[in-house]
Amino acid sequence: MSYFDIEDLQDLSEGRILLMDKPLFWTSFDLVKKTRAIVEKHMRHKWDERRRVKVGHAGTLDPLATGLMLVATGKKTKMLQHLTAEEKEYIAVLELGKTTPSYDLETMFDHQYTLSHLDEKDVYTVTERFTGQMDQVPPVYSAKNIGGKRAYHAARKGEKVDMKSHRIHIHEMEVVRLAWPLLTLRVRCNKGTYIRSLARDIGEALQCGAHLAGLQRIRIGGYHLEDAVTIDNFGQFVRKL
Repeated sequence: MSYFDIEDLQDLSEGRILLMDKPLFWTSFDLVKKTRAIVEKHMRHKWDERRRVKVGHAGTLDPLATGLMLVATGKKTKMLQHLTAEEKEYIAVLELGKTTPSYDLETMFDHQYTLSHLDEKDVYTVTERFTGQMDQVPPVYSAKNIGGKRAYHAARKGEKVDMKSHRIHIHEMEVVRLAWPLLTLRVRCNKGTYIRSLARDIGEALQCGAHLAGLQRIRIGGYHLEDAVTIDNFGQFVRKL
């Protein structure tokens, strides 16, 4: 992230777009809350008064995902809806042969399958099918709003949840590495795509099952992870303003 347009705390109060690298196990709200706390704390220290700063984010990341999050302050929060709609790019690691109810490592393995019928060509053939427009069913363990509440609340209680499919667009999918049973993909997609569901669908197409073992978001629109900073580095920067 470039700090060239942030010269003092007033800039952050008025509004800036921050490129942050979300840590593993943090929720998106955790990162927003910590960013707000850092800015407000140092405003209080420098100006000897309490000021509230509006902070939000574009594009939620699951706690088990890392990578780029766009965090906005002040008036720049008005841009969040537009930024959320931007194209996303991910590096996803799938483990073939094992499934979980959440399609990732939030829940325990529920089934295990053999990979003996697969070869490398099968993987490339199947992944090539997952480009273009298609219908996708979101994970039941997700923040999708169903009947006025988050789907994961019902899922964790063991309640049945009817998840409706929606149209997504995978612009590009590249096999980065195949080291059985791990398959690493680079995925370029539109808003609303669940990479966990993509892992499930690829596993079903390969007839071996799969779950998402790791996920990193590397781009949102024209913003790149390589330009992002950790929350610790952001705190160090703000203390110097």
